[in-house]
Amino acid sequence: MSKKKQSTTSIVLVVDDNEQNLELLLAYLEDVDCQTISAVDGSEAIDIARDKLPDLILLDVMMPKMSGFEVCKRLKSDPKTAEIPIIMVTALSELGDIERAIDSGTDDFLSKPVNKLELLTRVKTMLKLKHLTDKLERTLAYLSEVESQIEVKNAK
Repeated sequence: MSKKKQSTTSIVLVVDDNEQNLELLLAYLEDVDCQTISAVDGSEAIDIARDKLPDLILLDVMMPKMSGFEVCKRLKSDPKTAEIPIIMVTALSELGDIERAIDSGTDDFLSKPVNKLELLTRVKTMLKLKHLTDKLERTLAYLSEVESQIEVKNAK
């Protein structure tokens, strides 16, 4: 029994101000069936996220101008981008940093140096979850429309 291929390729936004880290993450993601786009700072990440609506964001925490915590907070407070899963990628390992990441709205986090297998596993899981959530939302919208049509017919 073969798995049904998704008709659209997932989009993953990778955000890191360090060129080597960015290249490494992009190279790791070549093993995932997805299109990757990148940003080198927080404001660029927010603009791209609002424009492209990626299926997942890999977000560095320590960036100049705007931290990953602030980027995550802004994306999660915007109705247009609030449902995009975010995995924070951080060298920070203190409990306070982890709590701060959770408070800013991250869905998951990875510690640097990034383990390729762990990254790929989490990315695939998050993408699968995002696609299932999207499918559920489409199904609920369809059922709501059908219910409305039935109510209109019954009112006649």
